[in-house]
Amino acid sequence: MPMASQDLTVVALLADPDAPTEIAQRMARILPSRLADKAEQGRRFDVEVVSEPFTAGTEDTSVLMQRIRDRAGSEHWDIVVALTDLPLHTHGHKLVVDLNHEHGLALLSLPTLGGWRLQTRARRAVEEVVLGLTGPPADGAQGPQQRQPPMGRFVSSLAPVHPGAVDEEEIADLRYVLSGPRGYLRVLVGMVRANRPWRLVPGLSKALAAALATGAVATVNSTVWSLAGALSAPRLVIATVGSLVLMIGWLIVDAQLWHRSSDVSREARQRVKLYNASTVLTVGIGVVVCYAGLMIVNLVWALFILNDQVFASMTQTPLHTADYWTLSWFVASVATVGGALGSGLESDEAIRAAAYSKREQERRDMLQDDGDQLKP
Repeated sequence: MPMASQDLTVVALLADPDAPTEIAQRMARILPSRLADKAEQGRRFDVEVVSEPFTAGTEDTSVLMQRIRDRAGSEHWDIVVALTDLPLHTHGHKLVVDLNHEHGLALLSLPTLGGWRLQTRARRAVEEVVLGLTGPPADGAQGPQQRQPPMGRFVSSLAPVHPGAVDEEEIADLRYVLSGPRGYLRVLVGMVRANRPWRLVPGLSKALAAALATGAVATVNSTVWSLAGALSAPRLVIATVGSLVLMIGWLIVDAQLWHRSSDVSREARQRVKLYNASTVLTVGIGVVVCYAGLMIVNLVWALFILNDQVFASMTQTPLHTADYWTLSWFVASVATVGGALGSGLESDEAIRAAAYSKREQERRDMLQDDGDQLKP
């Protein structure tokens, strides 16, 4: 582990662009004081945030640790903690963190922290990692595993975190991983959280405009009134599910979000499954939010536009309060189908932000652009 000069430890948070950088910047404001309070008396910390796509082009943990070590070798940092929102795999398990005590390096995969209170969990994780790497050197039979706090302390008492296997030729000397169905679910939720599905809603402006226009027209159509009144609750549910599936499927296909890989290894298959599952959930959450918004807008429009006498003359039934809800529900399904057609007019950029594979492509492009600019 590099020695800090004059009791000052310089900590670099090497963060992937987008969410990891935002998380690192927020925690960097309070990390120095929190680390100083928990560390040995007299030790001070300086925290720097460096945003760059260090994971571009690879998800191999050994390659990433080598990149981190090379990057740290050209700077004045004492400790480097790399943050990524990619799900990393090693020896068939999902990586939580890789540590190298000799050089003061750590690689933290944010999705393994889950989807709730991510900022707090990430800060606690970084604190534990930094304090572990700045601890006293091991002596005798003791090694990194004896001086490193158990990772479950900052993840969750219920999270299946345990030490993982480390090959002799690897840079990491200590590793913690997730395993089992709970580990898979935790990473999946963390990936969806990192995708930030709420950003998909404003990105579908043209689709929402088409859906609102469809809903406005359908709400004043007497045939739609009759259809909505005649449909039973199970059929309305089927219409809802069908319209949502159609919208989700169309967005994924149209924006080419479905991830494929020519690599047939076990870890590659696990990554592909996680990518596709997180994409479906991310797009699904965004579409459901849009659907709920359409229902509310349609309800307000129906309350404003419908007339009791006109409705009764067209449907031969009086207008009840339940009819407003039924009509708004049915029209939302119809409007969602119209929105799926309108989504074809969207730029794929906002939609592709929901796919890990596309964000990784952006990182590769960014790294390539930087390399081109440095060429004479």
